[in-house]
Amino acid sequence: QVQLVESGGGLVQAGGSLRLSCARSGSIFSRNDMGWYRQAPGKQRELVAVIRADGRTDYLDSVKGRFTISTDNAKNILYLQMNSLKPEDTAVYYCRINRHEYDYWGQGTQVTVSS
Repeated sequence: QVQLVESGGGLVQAGGSLRLSCARSGSIFSRNDMGWYRQAPGKQRELVAVIRADGRTDYLDSVKGRFTISTDNAKNILYLQMNSLKPEDTAVYYCRINRHEYDYWGQGTQVTVSS
């Protein structure tokens, strides 16, 4: 049984920083897509950042240069470093690990950026 648990969300002022963590328990195959998504009230869930199975990274245009996705494979943790936060970054942030055989999501962590 694979579980993903996010942490690190909270309330921060505009211009501030947060680092989200997604801790995985349980075994998975190698070569997964590992990503962060977010969903703001009344909006669809959107991809924020992803590390593809081939190692490439992709970012939502509005977070490029501000957010960085990374992994600590020894600890089975996926990170999202978020700098220069803006009120429009306010959302519930979810981590996801997926490949053809499975698709795992965390429960989400709230990020609120005040102006």
